[in-house]
Amino acid sequence: MAVPGITFKRIISSKSTEQFSGIPYVMTLLNNLLTTWYGLPFVSENNILVSTINGTGAVIESIYVLIFIIYATKKVKAKIFGLLMFVLSVFAVVALVSLLALHGNTRKIFCGFAAAICSTIMYASPLSVVMTVIKTKSVEFMPFFLSLFVFLCGSSWFIFGLLGRDPFIAVPSGLGSGMGIVQLIFYFIYRNKV
Repeated sequence: MAVPGITFKRIISSKSTEQFSGIPYVMTLLNNLLTTWYGLPFVSENNILVSTINGTGAVIESIYVLIFIIYATKKVKAKIFGLLMFVLSVFAVVALVSLLALHGNTRKIFCGFAAAICSTIMYASPLSVVMTVIKTKSVEFMPFFLSLFVFLCGSSWFIFGLLGRDPFIAVPSGLGSGMGIVQLIFYFIYRNKV
């Protein structure tokens, strides 16, 4: 979550989002919101650590998204703001349906599936810049540390999910670890290209 700080320092300094994609930050926000909700005691027991970590992540990602929107071009700003509104709507629907219509294990399964689907999308979202990397033959807008930490974060949550026997955490995180490997492969292929 703190790794994008380098990217955002550059965005603030240049007062431009350049060719950086805002999609990973918005999707990470949705993942953090849904996973925070999933970890709450009235949804799934003994997952308060999941809520604490992801709640902190939601605050940090909100700041990143806000900075991105401030410095984006008008067209990109509209796209990212629209995606943000969609993300907040999805979270609101999941929270309200689970709170008002579901109980017990059904609530846990519903919220777990929502969080797992979103987590998979979040881990895949940095791949959106891979086409730019292939086209430009440059990794300038796919930071190494973002790719590395997608892999490391996915791997650590995968292990956490396995140890806790929680498929809603283990499965998407295992996929995320694999997607991080894909990003790292592209990074190493194109890192020294013109």
